Amino acid sequence: MTQAAIGDATGVVMPASVEALREAPEEFLTRAMHAYGTLAPDNRVRSVDRLELFSGGNSGQKALLDVSYAQPGDDLPRRLFAKFSRDFDDPFRDRRRTEIDGEVRLAALSRLPAFPVAVPRPVFGDFEAESGTGLLVTERVAFGEGAVEPLHEKCMDHLLPDPLEYYRVLVSAQGRLAAAQHRGALSPQLEALFPYDRAVAEADLPIGYGQDDLQRKVAALGEFIAGHEQLFPAELAAPAFLARLETEACDFLKHEKAVRRFLQADPRFIAVCHWNANIDNAWFWREADGTLHCGLLDWGMVRPMNVTTGLWGGLSAAPTAFLRAELGGLLDHYRDEFTAHDGPALAGDLMDLHFDLSLALTGLALMMDLPALVAARMPDLGKASGPFDPLIRRDKVVEGFLLVSTNFLTLWSDRGFGRSLERMLAL
Repeated sequence: MTQAAIGDATGVVMPASVEALREAPEEFLTRAMHAYGTLAPDNRVRSVDRLELFSGGNSGQKALLDVSYAQPGDDLPRRLFAKFSRDFDDPFRDRRRTEIDGEVRLAALSRLPAFPVAVPRPVFGDFEAESGTGLLVTERVAFGEGAVEPLHEKCMDHLLPDPLEYYRVLVSAQGRLAAAQHRGALSPQLEALFPYDRAVAEADLPIGYGQDDLQRKVAALGEFIAGHEQLFPAELAAPAFLARLETEACDFLKHEKAVRRFLQADPRFIAVCHWNANIDNAWFWREADGTLHCGLLDWGMVRPMNVTTGLWGGLSAAPTAFLRAELGGLLDHYRDEFTAHDGPALAGDLMDLHFDLSLALTGLALMMDLPALVAARMPDLGKASGPFDPLIRRDKVVEGFLLVSTNFLTLWSDRGFGRSLERMLAL
C-alpha cells in the first residue's frame, strides 16, 4: 500500500505514516513548510532531533517531533506534533481517515489574524481527497509547563476544583468563533473552506432505523438500566420515564424531517463549530491575575452546523449532576458571548428549543446502543459500585459512552424533549 500522497492544496508529496516520514524528515519538513509559507525560502529544517510515535486518539498515527532550523527564530516552533489521517496497521483507526480533511481546512482558517480562538499553530497541513490521506503538523502544546495546565482527561471533570470555570471558557471560545463568522471577520476564506449546503446539513447524522427497532432499543435500555441502577439517576429506571421515552422518541422519528428543517432554517443558529470541544480536546492556562483561558485541539468533523449541536458536543461528557445544575447558565453564557462579539441576538427560549431538538436527534442517532456496546466490551460492568468506579476506567470507550448516554437520557427526562417537539410543531 502506498504510504505517500500529494496534497490537493499545496501539491507537496506527503508521507502517509510515521515510518514513511522517517525516510527523510528534514527534507520533507523543509519542502512542506516552504510550500505552506511558515519557513522562509532561504531557511531550512537542519535536523530532526526527535521523531517518536505517539499513542493516542481513535484515528490515524501521530508523532512527536523536535526540530532545529538553520536560522532559528522566535516564530519557528521547535516542538511539533504530526497527525496522520492513516493507520495502515489498524483498519479500525484507518476508517476515520477523512476526518482530518476538516482539521486541515480549520488550520488554514486559523492563520487569519481575526481567528478568535487559540489553536496549535500549524506549520503544514494538506489532504489528498482521492485517497483520504492527509497530514497536519502543528506546534506541540506544552502541557504541564509554565502557565499551561496538565491535560485534563475526559470523564474526570468531577475531580476539578471548579468545573464551571472550565466550561465557561470552553463555551466562550465557541461563542466567539460563531460570532466572528456572523460578523464577517473570517470571510471570504471561511465560506470557501467550509461551504454550507443546507440539504447536506439536514441529512447529517440520520436516526437510521425504523419504529420497530427504536422500540426494541428503548426496551433494551430499560432492561439495562434496571440491571445497573447504581450507575444511573433513579428517575431513569422509572417505568413512567421509559414509557414516555418510547412514545416521544417515536414522535421524533415520525417528525424527523420537520425537525431537521427547523434546525437549519434560522441562519443565526448556523456556524462552523468544533464537534467535540470536551475538556480533553483543549488546553488551559492562567494569566498572572488568575484569569483562565483555553485553546481548542482535535477539530475532526468540524463543519457548519446548528450551534447547539456543537455546544452539546462540548458539554456531553460533563458530570451528570453538574450538567443538570449548570446547563441553563451555560446556554445563557453562550448567548451573551455570542452577542458581545457582534453576533445576532438569540432569544433564550428559542435557544433552549434548538438545543432540545438537536440533542434529541443526535442522541437517537448515536446513543441508543449502550447495552450492546457494554455487552461486547465490558460484560462485568454490573460489578461497578457507581458511575465513578475505577472499574469503568478500564475501557475509555465504555466510560465515555456510558456518561454521554446517561447525560442524554437525563436531559430528556429533565427538559421534556417531547414538549419541545410539540412546541416546534405548533410554530
